[in-house]
Amino acid sequence: MNSIHKLITLMLPLLLSLLLAGPVQAKLEIEIIQGNAAALPIAVVPFQWRAASPPPITGVAEVISSDLYRSGLFQPLDEKDMVDRPGDAESIRFGTWRLLKTDYIVIGWVNDAPGDNGYDIVYQLFDVHTQERLLSQITSVSLGDLRFGAHRVADAIYEKLTGVPGAFSTRIAYISATQIGDAQRYELVVADADGFNPQSVVGSPEPLLSPSWSPDGAKLAYVSFEKGNSAIYVQEIATGARELLSSGKGINGAPAFSPDGRYLAMTLSRTGNPEIFVRDLTTGASRQLTNHWAIDTEPAWSPDGKSLYFTSDRGGKPQIYRVPATGGDAQRVTREGEYNARASVARKGTSLAVANGRGNEYRIAVWDLETERMRILTPGVLDESPSFAPNDSMILYATREGDRGVLSAVSADGNVRQRLILSEGDVREPAWSPVIR
Repeated sequence: MNSIHKLITLMLPLLLSLLLAGPVQAKLEIEIIQGNAAALPIAVVPFQWRAASPPPITGVAEVISSDLYRSGLFQPLDEKDMVDRPGDAESIRFGTWRLLKTDYIVIGWVNDAPGDNGYDIVYQLFDVHTQERLLSQITSVSLGDLRFGAHRVADAIYEKLTGVPGAFSTRIAYISATQIGDAQRYELVVADADGFNPQSVVGSPEPLLSPSWSPDGAKLAYVSFEKGNSAIYVQEIATGARELLSSGKGINGAPAFSPDGRYLAMTLSRTGNPEIFVRDLTTGASRQLTNHWAIDTEPAWSPDGKSLYFTSDRGGKPQIYRVPATGGDAQRVTREGEYNARASVARKGTSLAVANGRGNEYRIAVWDLETERMRILTPGVLDESPSFAPNDSMILYATREGDRGVLSAVSADGNVRQRLILSEGDVREPAWSPVIR
């Protein structure tokens, strides 16, 4: 099999997704399709609005409650079932909330921040059974960031009750494809983790692929075919300024920022065969890490930046390998399944999320690097492009529902699944951002 045929084999799920792409709309819809029977009952009482201007969003408490519900670990009480709506600690009748079988209650209000420069979200979290105050904090945000502030509150509540930092205030990037007449319009879109506030970073009549976040969340690297051949760009999200990094003959693909943001790993075929290269973003110097007759692609950095995982068919079929960031011999990592590709590395560095294939079925799986055991997480037949949340709790991935592409997420233990659906259209290639400071 020649290298072009092998590359097609490695990229089959992606090629199928592009062929099947359809129209897209902006807002994502969240649906829990598999929950946790042990979800914690919690009540997020509607926050009192004490600011001078009208509230710019539907409700802070609604955003917080939705975030906690989407995690699959909490079961928020429906607002219509709240017999009380206390605005301060003295007004909480804990016995009433115990009768409602609620374990925790969140109360709060929104004030104008000093100097009229934004809002202060004041909130408290209580254990209903012990009446203990678990959190009492103020989150300050600018005028246009109230929803972001609500996500921050949800993050704090999630961390207090689970011991794991929340990821609700992060963002996601994905590729959308819109049918315009007989042509396709591709967009690289950035949205909040709950699908709100989608913004097109770049658009093109030619395919866009492989978005990758910088560690500070300020830039995205991606592949564009806008000039005919594949090319790698790095673009600032806030300003739109972008830099062309690689557009040589052949393949320019799969960019991935190093954890410190100093380097960009990528797949280049400048030697005639796709290999893993690393570019110093300060000096522009590049070094080749792999040198093999097989296809080496889809690099992903270890959290300490000392090694890279990548997909290669050097053993006959695509599997995950690891190579030192300074170069050297590559070692095979995954050893279960016919096909393992597109690794996403957990922030703790203990596991990899992969697209695991058998025959014509592709599912999301987690490979434990310590036990060397594979755990299949999803039931789909064309699940691909896994991306760990920055707290390792969930894995975002692309799949198909009927004739359209959707984004889904699954908990790292496989117990919770959710679907993020556009009302029409096709979305692919998701990437979860780092924590945004």
